[in-house]
Amino acid sequence: MTDKQIRVRFAPSPTGPLHIGGVRTALYNYLFAKHHGGTFILRIEDTDQTRYVEGAEEYIMDALDWAGIKVDEGIREGGPFSPYRQSDRKEIYHEYANELISKGDAYYAFDTPGELEKLRQEHEARGETFNYGCLTRSGMCNSLTLPADEVKRRLSSGEGYVIRYRMPADEEISFSDLIRGDIVVNTSTLDDKVLYKSDGMPTYHLANIVDDHLMEISHVIRGEEWLPSLPLHVMLYRSLGWEAPLFAHLPLLLKPTGKGKLSKRDGDKMGFPVFPLYWPYGETATGYREEGYFPDAFVNMLALLGWNPGTDQEIFSMEELVAAFTIERVGKSGSRFDPEKAKWFNNRYFQMKSDEELATLFMPLVVEKGFHPGEETLRRIVSLVKERASFVKDLWHEADFFFVAPESYDRDVIKKRWNDDSPMLMRELRDVIAGEQQFTSEALEKRVKEWIAAGSYNTGMILNLFRLLMVGASRGPHLFDIVELTGREETLRRLDDGIRRLSSVAS
Repeated sequence: MTDKQIRVRFAPSPTGPLHIGGVRTALYNYLFAKHHGGTFILRIEDTDQTRYVEGAEEYIMDALDWAGIKVDEGIREGGPFSPYRQSDRKEIYHEYANELISKGDAYYAFDTPGELEKLRQEHEARGETFNYGCLTRSGMCNSLTLPADEVKRRLSSGEGYVIRYRMPADEEISFSDLIRGDIVVNTSTLDDKVLYKSDGMPTYHLANIVDDHLMEISHVIRGEEWLPSLPLHVMLYRSLGWEAPLFAHLPLLLKPTGKGKLSKRDGDKMGFPVFPLYWPYGETATGYREEGYFPDAFVNMLALLGWNPGTDQEIFSMEELVAAFTIERVGKSGSRFDPEKAKWFNNRYFQMKSDEELATLFMPLVVEKGFHPGEETLRRIVSLVKERASFVKDLWHEADFFFVAPESYDRDVIKKRWNDDSPMLMRELRDVIAGEQQFTSEALEKRVKEWIAAGSYNTGMILNLFRLLMVGASRGPHLFDIVELTGREETLRRLDDGIRRLSSVAS
């Protein structure tokens, strides 16, 4: 590891909702920075104004906030290298574009979009790919082929142009990636990328290099999709006479099938989110927060999609992730996203939370249903059903019978358990329940089992029928815990109602 101060950046474009792959990139940058006592920067790269989406910038910042990824320097936080939005820095980039031209490492190109499209189509017709580079630029309309006075005239007249990097011909360039190792590329295979447009905005290639240098970025940790651009970026550092940062290109997040990059369509088809938060604009999309995932479970799940600690440990707090994270343990190959594993992580965090905390989270849902239990009552209910749940929203399905009497009864249980003797047995049971002074789970269970023994009744039959009348099905926690929390009056009412409604049913 270098001795220089660790400074990393997450630099998304505000073109829509932030994909969970982007959140993972931010997370890995954050963990790396904090592991080495460094600085995590959020920079908004909005140089392509045609793709700018209103609300996306705020969404990015809100998503990181929710995930607990704390920004040290950024638009909201400020910092010594402000501004942190590229459109607010556009005057800076022109200077470096001119420097590259003066060095002969870049040039003006006046080819129109229509002319370039025609060339692409002609090449495609021949089964070839058009590449604007060292083999073709001599036949194009640019400052390398036009007389100097003609170039000056075109620039002064306001004619549209771009500035392209002049990639040298047939040169072997080598560089290293912290994840993928040493890489060698021949420059003749590379095209002359556009660095600057006549609208006064740089492309990503120039802007990110300039900003990373001026913001003293030590490590660029970004997605695999930027790996093909790395040779150009290395060359730009060389042309500008700057020391390049160290690079690490993260593996893709793959579809649950393992084939191809995870997309919104996969989530829509299989019923899981691919964004951290709900996206309210245009084509709306659900988010992990709104689906009921805990942010620490979401982060834990993401951290292990591409990185492994080298141990069997799967549950990590953010502090433990910071302590354990190293870039050397990030894999090269893509990581398959498993929606069921995501639920498993949430279940683990759900089970670790206290009954009090879960009851507090559950209370608004219960109130929304029209019920207002005491805090202690709800805590006890949660303690009985939490092990069957993975999300707060699951608690209602597991605990609804504490609040609502059965509206119907499970047909399979009726067919298996209910017979001509059942109404009489349930009336006897009702009298036993009504006569018990101590209406607690322990006392009720003791009294009912004494009655069953005295009458030589079938315990399983009696208790299953009792549960059927209380709950409506064979589900729920310990029966007598249900009865205690339901209360004497409501328990007797449910028994009366169930006996009445099922009395006409015979085996």
